[in-house]
Amino acid sequence: MASNTWGTWEIDPSHSTAEFRIRHLMISTVRGRFSDFSGQIVGDPADLTTAKATLTIDVASVDTRQPDRDNDLRSANFFDVANYPQMTFESTQIKKIGENTYEVTGPLTIHGVTHEVPVKVEFLGFSKDPWGGERAGFTASTKINRKDFGLTWNAALETGGVLVGEEVTIEVELETVKKA
Repeated sequence: MASNTWGTWEIDPSHSTAEFRIRHLMISTVRGRFSDFSGQIVGDPADLTTAKATLTIDVASVDTRQPDRDNDLRSANFFDVANYPQMTFESTQIKKIGENTYEVTGPLTIHGVTHEVPVKVEFLGFSKDPWGGERAGFTASTKINRKDFGLTWNAALETGGVLVGEEVTIEVELETVKKA
């Protein structure tokens, strides 16, 4: 690997995932993903403390493997993609909290509402691809309360509780490629 790892590292969406999970009926977990997203890290992936990271997700690309549910998620009941087509995150502070692990803090905007959130990020290492490109891998996760972002629709259950949980876990697996 080249000794100069500082640079702009673009997300390779074909080798990355952006997923979420949330409780359903208080007894199970629904998982979903977004297929259209982009972003980059500007800095040294091996020492993120001075880096800048951004992520933009096209929320219309939501996929829970249930077309009716996906259409509901795109509607004004939830993401309201006609008015809020993107979810964005931009790092403002990065602290090293362990070997190859960081707490990345910054504004997360969903549904037109912005809150600072901490994201746990692990640097997974470097690799060269078969075409001579330099790659770096990361895993990132955070938990949010969807109501904090204006995603408040729900329905009470006869047995108590609600149809959709409030806590959402967001997990991103990233493979990035260094721009020449």
